[in-house]
Amino acid sequence: MNDYGKRIDKTTVRFERLLPGPIERVWAYLIEPEKRMKWFAGGETELKPGGKAEFHFNHSRITDEKPPKKYEDQNGEIKFDGTVLEASPPRLLVFDWPEENGERTKVRIELEARGDKVMLTLTHSLLEKRETMIGVSGGWHIHLDMLEAVLTDAPQPPFWASVVRYEDEYEKRHGA
Repeated sequence: MNDYGKRIDKTTVRFERLLPGPIERVWAYLIEPEKRMKWFAGGETELKPGGKAEFHFNHSRITDEKPPKKYEDQNGEIKFDGTVLEASPPRLLVFDWPEENGERTKVRIELEARGDKVMLTLTHSLLEKRETMIGVSGGWHIHLDMLEAVLTDAPQPPFWASVVRYEDEYEKRHGA
């Protein structure tokens, strides 16, 4: 399976990852703040339409790498809220994601049991600017790498070096 996200239309990228199960374990890493913090961001998630989806990032907790100049302001604590649009535990979580320019994008995470594995499908849509799609693609790619490492007890990949490498790769893959 190719871990790279695929641009499925002008404003949407989709990732698929086959992860070790069971599905309840993967779900826990999506919604429990202390588990989600190990690969992405902490914060509570109210599992109902209209519920709050908190994102408490602190990249300095998941890496000791110095961020590249472009991301120097993102190494400390960053907090923002989205809104849960749909939730059907342990298979579906949909929330909006606030962009820096005030626009809202949409993240849909689906889990499907496949034997002792779980297919995670993450679709991020309404990415109106190409540069946003490239940044989002690189970010989700490394964070999903980190989730896989957590679930398999593997060493964490280098965070900031991977962000830069993936953004360069998505610049080529996503085209104009």
